[in-house]
Amino acid sequence: MSENRVTTEEIAELVERNREAAGAYINGNMRRYLELVRASEDYTLMSPFGGDTVHGSDESDEAVEATSQFFRGGDADLEIEQTYASGQMVVLVGVERQHGEVGGLPDQDWSLRVTLVFRREGSQWWLVHRHADPLVHGIDMKQLSALARGRDPD
Repeated sequence: MSENRVTTEEIAELVERNREAAGAYINGNMRRYLELVRASEDYTLMSPFGGDTVHGSDESDEAVEATSQFFRGGDADLEIEQTYASGQMVVLVGVERQHGEVGGLPDQDWSLRVTLVFRREGSQWWLVHRHADPLVHGIDMKQLSALARGRDPD
């Protein structure tokens, strides 16, 4: 590993780790997810549910259990659209193609467009930012306008 150069092998490892992590998450296996993806102290999340940017990651037993109950089973794969690497940073841009039982709803498509930003500290890669949104399937201007106003698009 070069001090200032990210190798293609390191990027491939990050992709595979995040592919496995997406599967763990949709299945409610939060302990495994947290083994695979470590959030940095300055982590930010732009949730697929919208709202304010979340600062920090709550890995308390209560939060882990609640998330484990919210995601109850399914399958996931990570399709990478593009990767970027510079210095000690890597950005993965892709789509988490997944389906599962989420929030008490029956099994359904739960695919998300994602941007994942990692920072290397020593030999460890830390997730510093995640942006996820459900707009994998295009929407029209009327739907976009309603969502931008915080309204139900129907």
